Amino acid sequence: MADNKGYLDMELLRFTTAGSVDDGKSTLIGRLLYDSKSIFEDQLEAVEAASRSRGNEEVNLALLTDGLKAEREQGITIDVAYRYFATPKRKFIIADTPGHIEYTRNMVTGASTANVAIILVDARNGVIEQTVRHSFIASLLGIQHILVAINKMDLVDFSEEVYNKIIADYNKVREELNIQNVEFIPISALRGDNVVEASTNTPWYKGQTLLHWLEDVKISHDSSDEKDIRFPVQYVIRPISTQFPDFRGYAGRVAGGTIKIGDELTVLPSGQKSKVTAITQATTELQEAYAPLSLTLQLADDIDISRGDILVAGKQPTVSNEVKLRVCWFSQDPLQVRNRYTVAQSVSESLGIIKSIDYRVNVNTLEKEQNVSELKMNDIAEITIKTANPLIFDPYQQNHVTGSVIFIDQDTNETVGVGMITGSND
Repeated sequence: MADNKGYLDMELLRFTTAGSVDDGKSTLIGRLLYDSKSIFEDQLEAVEAASRSRGNEEVNLALLTDGLKAEREQGITIDVAYRYFATPKRKFIIADTPGHIEYTRNMVTGASTANVAIILVDARNGVIEQTVRHSFIASLLGIQHILVAINKMDLVDFSEEVYNKIIADYNKVREELNIQNVEFIPISALRGDNVVEASTNTPWYKGQTLLHWLEDVKISHDSSDEKDIRFPVQYVIRPISTQFPDFRGYAGRVAGGTIKIGDELTVLPSGQKSKVTAITQATTELQEAYAPLSLTLQLADDIDISRGDILVAGKQPTVSNEVKLRVCWFSQDPLQVRNRYTVAQSVSESLGIIKSIDYRVNVNTLEKEQNVSELKMNDIAEITIKTANPLIFDPYQQNHVTGSVIFIDQDTNETVGVGMITGSND
């Protein structure tokens, strides 16, 4: 029982892998799972059988993550595959994302909740277009830590000169994107060099192995615990029963800050104020709550609060009908000015219209392309939208929950794009 409690109390790190096709992302994750003894015997047997059927001389660890049949047949990753494992120090959720350009939207999906991005670089090819593309997306999503895993070092004779050249080339990208926290590790995912165990083939490398770095990287300051309080109301609880004749609770998930009993919160958009009298999580009474806990709040005053309202304290968020945001377009149907979509933000929705396409980002050169008439699938751009109901938001870099939206096609109900709010026109 004590061991289970310790597991539950361990810090969780979410990381995503990114890189070009065949850079070894799935193999790296397979190696992590295998060498950290995080796979079951029947899983390994299934992978061994699949490897033999494909004529592989060795066990193909990439098959541990390439779960879709189409991926196994082609030897590529199409969807985002999530895997979970733990070490005595930390729990991990891994997002294995596709390398093809046409699946850029999947990389955005996998990276959207990550604390760390592992960007793989093939030691033979060095920094290429997809390296820049994925680094840009990681910086766009506000990922605080990037690990550049220089893979396939065994194919360049573990050359320190090759390793140093890739570092120099990537640092130019890093400066252009203003990325602060970057680590470089030379690895061979296929052989396991510097993945879990230190390699004797790189005596010139004095740093940590990839797993040890993941265990030790500090992410506590990346959390929203110290941010202003944000609590979007998902549901108003009114049981109207003899046991709870006057109960009124507001259920939701803390999106920022730490809420304590006695805190005065402002209800937006109405502007009314009240104090927190109780915090409950299921049947447990709490004295305080922080992101990302899901819970129910009770307030001292009986005021009008409904789904979509947000309870805040500290610096006030922006309330505006006209919002500027970075968007990554997912749909084959292009985004054009004056197109209408349902704009969903946290637990609220509003009709929105595309007011302008301000510029499109050329992810190869990072140039801003002006006078763009439409956005195609996987395009990244800055746009301005106007919504029927005001959005209550913080810039995405400050709060990922209140600073993000998705675009939903009104006819098909399909998610066609994701936006990261940068500000308003007010």
